[in-house]
Amino acid sequence: MILYDYFRSSAAYRVRIAIALKGLIIERRPIHLLRGEQRNPRYRAKNPLAIVPTLELDDGRLITQSLAIIDYLDALTPDPPLLPKEPVVAAQARAVALTIACEIHPLANLRVIEALQRQFGAKDAQIAAWRRRWIAEGLAAVEALISPDPFAFGEKPSLADLCLIPQVYNARRFDVPLDDCPRIQSVDAACAAHPAFLAAHPQAQPDA
Repeated sequence: MILYDYFRSSAAYRVRIAIALKGLIIERRPIHLLRGEQRNPRYRAKNPLAIVPTLELDDGRLITQSLAIIDYLDALTPDPPLLPKEPVVAAQARAVALTIACEIHPLANLRVIEALQRQFGAKDAQIAAWRRRWIAEGLAAVEALISPDPFAFGEKPSLADLCLIPQVYNARRFDVPLDDCPRIQSVDAACAAHPAFLAAHPQAQPDA
């Protein structure tokens, strides 16, 4: 299998954590977003939205979208599971993952920022304020939804943690204060000591 990713993409970061947790060996092919490599026709044929990540299977079939890729990897290698056994807790973990992947991340990703700049003439200070607003508002909601023990929903990392930690990384990149998010900080500390999260960290990637 081949994972097309970018070291600083939070969506690709989620997938890298899953790969490390599962102990899988998957070839990585970096797609440098700031250089526009995602718009290359050869890559766009694999991912029509021109985003990362994309997982290419050994038979050539393609899976796009980070949560779909993670779901496939979880089915492929069920141990360790990425959702708690109890159905309600599993649904809650999935809800946190979706809150991050659908409500926070898209509003501050590169495509949206480029549109704000090119179409609406947004300046750097306005872009920074935009990012901080949506990340802070979203993480405040996540803070109320998780129950660190020590991870977001129990003693082992779940899908919620896979999505949360890359978003915390983004929050720090864009100077979003986390002082009012002690639960998130607690989960972040637990993940920072976990080998899979260390291996998947953006600065640990060859293309960093």
